[in-house]
Amino acid sequence: MHDYLIYFIFALILLGVALLYFRIADNYNIIDHPNERSSHSEVTLRGGGILFPIAALLFFVSFGFQYPYFLLGLVLIALISFLDDLLTLNNKIRLLIHFIAVILLFYQWDLFALPFYWLIAAAIFVIGTINAYNFMDGINGITGLYSLGTIATMIFLNSDSEFIDQNFLIITLISLLIFLYFNFRIKARCFAGDVGSISIAFIILFALGSLILQSQHVIYILFLAVYGTDTVLTIAVRLYNRENIFQPHRSHVYQLLSNESGFSQRLVAFLYTMLQIFLNGLIIWSADQSTQVKVIVTTLIVVILISSYFIIRNRIGEKINYLKV
Repeated sequence: MHDYLIYFIFALILLGVALLYFRIADNYNIIDHPNERSSHSEVTLRGGGILFPIAALLFFVSFGFQYPYFLLGLVLIALISFLDDLLTLNNKIRLLIHFIAVILLFYQWDLFALPFYWLIAAAIFVIGTINAYNFMDGINGITGLYSLGTIATMIFLNSDSEFIDQNFLIITLISLLIFLYFNFRIKARCFAGDVGSISIAFIILFALGSLILQSQHVIYILFLAVYGTDTVLTIAVRLYNRENIFQPHRSHVYQLLSNESGFSQRLVAFLYTMLQIFLNGLIIWSADQSTQVKVIVTTLIVVILISSYFIIRNRIGEKINYLKV
């Protein structure tokens, strides 16, 4: 009962922070204007995802000041992302701060005993994943709901074999629920913004990396398989079509489903999340199986996701061409 009371108090604090931020955002015009690349048509408050780093700070000061290097990295990456929401910063500045945050994350994980080339590869993967998470934040509910499913999965695993403080995961989950209350709507009250999508990606990667390092099961990286498939393949398709991958676009499958096929944004977000949760169950089962089983499961997941990506993309393309005729 004592724990539930603490979590209820955290929920009230974070709800108060959200309402206070909305007043500030209204006053200082921190809004997202729709354009031809947007999946929304209404002016909406930006930066509601500031709840995620604030939740991590609340955990830090309330539960023994744990994970200080991770938290410092999170604060840096959240601040630069919030400034980018406001001002649109130079990409080199953002990448520099991301790199510093990743170094702090690696220090928290105690990775610097590894060979240098492994650290470089890991840094590229982490920075790439953080930015991929940001690319996927394009419709109502998708960032919050997908992250909720991933955090809930790790709470389930953590209750059996603790790899991180459970309070950290639960407080993160509470912040996601409060954000979703304002975002998972036909007309969202707020968007996560870069500060939200990048911060929650950094938080999830910290928890996921901690799980992998303790369990020694690399297969858990597939907890991000649905997002990863859509991001990597969309970049590949755009490169094949000789498009500028750094320009805003609406060609991710989740965007095509919600913008071109008539599915509601909330339904698409729900389907992405449920697919990942289903895969998570398969991944958890296979983690304790033989190497051969893990390879089969990994191959199966990759083949299914890649096939589904191109089947959906081709069918939507056929529909668009038919409508044009």
